[in-house]
Order: sequence, then C-alpha cells, then structure tokens
Amino acid sequence: MCAHILVAEDNVHQAELVRRYLEHDGHSVVVVHDGRAAIDETRRRNPDLLVLDVMMPLVDGIDVMRAIRTESDVPIVLLTARSTEDDVLLGFDLGADDYITKPFRPRQMVARVRTILRRSGRARETNATVLKVGDLTVDPIRHEVRIKDELINLTPAEFRLLAKMAAQPQRVFTREQLLEDGFITARTVDVHMMKLRRKIEKDSRRPERLLTVYGIGYKLV
Repeated sequence: MCAHILVAEDNVHQAELVRRYLEHDGHSVVVVHDGRAAIDETRRRNPDLLVLDVMMPLVDGIDVMRAIRTESDVPIVLLTARSTEDDVLLGFDLGADDYITKPFRPRQMVARVRTILRRSGRARETNATVLKVGDLTVDPIRHEVRIKDELINLTPAEFRLLAKMAAQPQRVFTREQLLEDGFITARTVDVHMMKLRRKIEKDSRRPERLLTVYGIGYKLV
C-alpha cells in the first residue's frame, strides 16, 4: 500500500521521525511545520491522509481541522499531548479519524495509519446501494445520511461505522469486528458510537436505533 501523506508537526525532530517511519512503510510524505501551511498544502496536494499535530504556530491543529472539514473528508490522525476526555471528544466531533497521544510508539502510529488508509472511503470500492433501516437512509454514493427528510451531518469515521451496520441491520457487531474499519481501540469505537447516538437518536441516553448488546457489541435496528 502506497499513499500520499501530509504530516503537519512543528517539532522538527518529531516530524522527521514520523516521516522516516511512514516512508519506510512505502508512503510518499510531505512535511509542514505550521497550521497555515497544513491548510494550504492540503488544498494543493489533496493528500490521502493527514497526520496533524494539535499544538502548532499560526493556526493550531483544531482550527486546521475545522477549516479542512468544510471542504474535504481526507482522513485525519491527530497527534497531541492532550489526553483528557474532553480533548478526545472534541477531536472526534470535529472529524478526526484517530487520536494518538504523545509520546507514542512510531510503529503503532504506522499501523494505525495503514489501517485507516486500507479502510477509508478513499481507498475502498463504494457500494452503490442505498441502505434503509426504518426511516434512516444511508447513501454511500452521496455520502449522506437522512432520517426521514432531515440531513444528518456525520464525520467520515461515523459514516463508515453507520454504513457498515446499516448494510446488515439487526446483526450484532462485536467491537473486534468494528475495529477492522480503521478504529484501533475499543475505546475509539465506543466514543464514535456515543457521538452517533447524539446525532441519530431522539434521546441518546435511551437509544432506539443504535443498541448496545451487553458483553458483545452493538447493533442497528
């Protein structure tokens, strides 16, 4: 697998470490060191994936992601020293596909990037079938989700999860099966499920569509 990856990291040593490991894995890598350059290069190069540091000069990583998500669904992996639940939730809410806390092991970072690239919407063939579960509709071609006529705004990671489950309603998916779609830890899956419920349920505390099957995983009904 070879991909064009943009790395945005203001720490030169850290950026070169990430570059070396990603290039060793067969990818083409461009490095920038500030948020403004990250936005400009994403627009110019249209990379297959963006590795984005949160703390950067000129424009921080969170604002970079806000800007990019208005015009692109490029997969984004956040690198950050921030690890509170609020920070993680904010990253996922703005459209991050994964969240790696510093310090991290480079080989694990490469494995996460590889999995996201393999499972991302940009890399896989898209099923043209419109999926319907009750009054919920998932359109893979238009990358749209609607409940009745209301358009639901999902991040790329949320869309992939919902589309996978909508293709087999009533099926119970284990966390391990959902991890195959680019989510590296069970905690990541749980966070995305929580965010999905906030968007597709009338009351996320009493879900009627996206149900937990305790001890096993989740199902869409």
